[in-house]
Amino acid sequence: MSEKAASSRPGEFSLIERYFAPLATSAGAVHLQDDAAVFTPDIGCELVVTKDMLMAGVHFFENDPPFEVAQKALGVNLSDLAAKGAEPLGYLLGLGLSKDISEEWVAEFCRGLKLVQDQFQIDLLGGDTISCRQGPLLSITAFGQVPEGQVVRRNEAVAGALLYVTGTIGDAALGLKLRLDERLADTCGLSAKQRDLLLDRYLLPQPRVAAVPALRDYAVAAMDVSDGLIADLGHMCRTSGVSASVKLNRVPFSDAASKMIAHDAAFLEAAITGGDDYEILAAVMPENAKAFETRILGEGLSCTQVGELGPAVASEEVVSISLNGKDYALHGADGFKHF
Repeated sequence: MSEKAASSRPGEFSLIERYFAPLATSAGAVHLQDDAAVFTPDIGCELVVTKDMLMAGVHFFENDPPFEVAQKALGVNLSDLAAKGAEPLGYLLGLGLSKDISEEWVAEFCRGLKLVQDQFQIDLLGGDTISCRQGPLLSITAFGQVPEGQVVRRNEAVAGALLYVTGTIGDAALGLKLRLDERLADTCGLSAKQRDLLLDRYLLPQPRVAAVPALRDYAVAAMDVSDGLIADLGHMCRTSGVSASVKLNRVPFSDAASKMIAHDAAFLEAAITGGDDYEILAAVMPENAKAFETRILGEGLSCTQVGELGPAVASEEVVSISLNGKDYALHGADGFKHF
């Protein structure tokens, strides 16, 4: 990390020594006292690398607590690794701080990083901090490993495979709606517990690292649901040259999400097209379905079969949707788009 601009906070090297160096515990990171880290995957393993960027006002609210922001920033990267069947090893952090961000913000941010590090037994390997006009701006590059030849791609789905999702779908998208309109919780009759669940799912994604063994052994393709179930399934289909059919009556919703959908059917579309679920979407051949379900349940997770894959189609609409046996047409966007 190198100092780029001064501010009213302690200098960058002071911040590194005080807050970031304690997060860099592996020998290869040398407590961030060098310009690069060194580490080697286990023998017989391949390295898996992913990067996600988050910006205030786009991926989280500017007034969100830094403790939670850090957990989201690191969690979404670990979710990408999990979907590839990779165990997390460590990460690099790029951090852009505007002058109004205090030392206390940095301290709480690092406390959030440490919580996730301790949960998944990883550490900080290095990175860079800069001063920026509007922040915070976060960029994390995460590293994982997978036994040679066992990485699970999203572009290797095949016709005839069954589609599974872990957990529940749409909680984060509906949590965002609650953030934007606090009256919705009362309007939809949500309890305080149900409201908090949706808000937490938006701000605190839970990477499904526990699903890694099942994905390696049984999934022919997988990806995490970050842009919305329907959009991400479309990505899988287009890169794999297949089509998909989804039965909405099978899609798993939490009690809180179900209550909002029951109040207003428009929330159903929001739930299946909204982003930030960070559940795993997996394609599994029928002969392996039972074993996959058993392994997932054995890891303390849930999974639900929501559809199946078919042969490629000429139409741009590679995902067909039905509800209670009848075709269902989306009326809005089919997923989150950055541009």
